[in-house]
Amino acid sequence: MKITLIAAMSMNHVIGKNNDLPWHLPDDFKFFQEITRGHHVLMGRKNYESLPIKYRPLPNRINLVLTNNKNYNAPNTFQFVSFEDALEFAKKEGEKELFVIGGGEIYQLLLPLANRIYLTEIHTQLSGDAYFPIFDTTIFKETSRSHHSADTHHKYAFDFVTYDRI
Repeated sequence: MKITLIAAMSMNHVIGKNNDLPWHLPDDFKFFQEITRGHHVLMGRKNYESLPIKYRPLPNRINLVLTNNKNYNAPNTFQFVSFEDALEFAKKEGEKELFVIGGGEIYQLLLPLANRIYLTEIHTQLSGDAYFPIFDTTIFKETSRSHHSADTHHKYAFDFVTYDRI
């Protein structure tokens, strides 16, 4: 099973602030929805709780929530206290590509196992309290990049970038 990290980050690696996104980029949301649809998505408890209630769990995906709380209950999701158990569950379910969708601690935890990273690189620096980990570009090679200019719906320019493990 392929393990893929998917995130959007500012140039200073910010991915969140106060358990929310510090930007609104509709085309990034659309990209996320299209690429993860029909797959298992793995997220931390805080990331799950940051989702608007109307999107909990994320529709058209199998939602896996990683938490240290053995009694945590997130309706219509599967909860795990270890990422190994979550990965084994997805594998047994026949998942071909598991998407890790955050937050920062979960990305850091799964980065050593990742085969691919889909990263929306936002062309600005923002303040925040959650970060995407710095990764080794001698291990991950950029394999595609698509630019999106700022416009009336997108305050910042950004690139959709794919990195594959060498």
